[in-house]
Amino acid sequence: MLKFKSLVLFCLCLISSINAFSQNVKEPTGTPKEWSAAYAPFRIAGNLYYVGTYDLACYLITTSKGNILINTGLSSSAALIKKNIEQLGFKFSDTKILLTTQAHYDHLGAMAEIKRLTGAKFMVYKEDASVLKDGGKSDYALGGKESSYAPIIPDKLLRNNEVVTLGNFSLKMLHHPGHTKGSCSFIFSTADKNRSYKVLIANMPSIVTEKNFEDVKEYPKIAEDYAYTFKSMKTLTFDIWLASHASQFKLHEKHKPSDGYHPEVFMDRNGYIRSLNELEKAYTEKIKNNK
Repeated sequence: MLKFKSLVLFCLCLISSINAFSQNVKEPTGTPKEWSAAYAPFRIAGNLYYVGTYDLACYLITTSKGNILINTGLSSSAALIKKNIEQLGFKFSDTKILLTTQAHYDHLGAMAEIKRLTGAKFMVYKEDASVLKDGGKSDYALGGKESSYAPIIPDKLLRNNEVVTLGNFSLKMLHHPGHTKGSCSFIFSTADKNRSYKVLIANMPSIVTEKNFEDVKEYPKIAEDYAYTFKSMKTLTFDIWLASHASQFKLHEKHKPSDGYHPEVFMDRNGYIRSLNELEKAYTEKIKNNK
């Protein structure tokens, strides 16, 4: 009994420390202002909504048993995301599952805080779990002496092609490594009164390290993982595609805050393939320069 009480006390102290850290963490210098700028939330298609900032895409999916939030932006964005969700008419406290496309500070900076506020369960691909525990310090590209986001321990580790279900809704997680070891995309179906849509929230495989791949000792499979991801992503079929950054899927060319509900503007496979080809070209050039 004494050991159990000691364990509970230790856990409470750990949670308290993480909460205190999340209030004081600072993003790295040079963080673009577009990453924290407000943007009006809107309905994308069916039960899928945009609740992120001007450039950091965060997605709310509503279900019969609560809601799913994918990505949380910077550590300073928790209040903004809460405001966006409530502006759409939903309860922030109804957030039940938290997901992320990658373990970088610009996509899960506020994850620990939102988890604390809502009590939602955080799920992540297993290969990103270790870097989450030190707040990004051990990340092969963006790591350093200090954490760039509050450390967070996942409630569940996901595997490739695993299905996450909440209420009457399911989505599939697709492992697309390279950008981080556990980078992933999500694919699912949604519908409105007119039709159904197959939606891909793609984690685009941009290269973040300046080192030659062979010099990235923390990630010996990085070149192989990127190659796998490009091949895998080109085989996907969908109606609508979105991404981790609004700029990646040209949100601001397709949608203005005063626009109504127009899912068709996000049906842009040509733009998806064009973006993938540009990123793959950069990857090929890097491989070539490594030799």
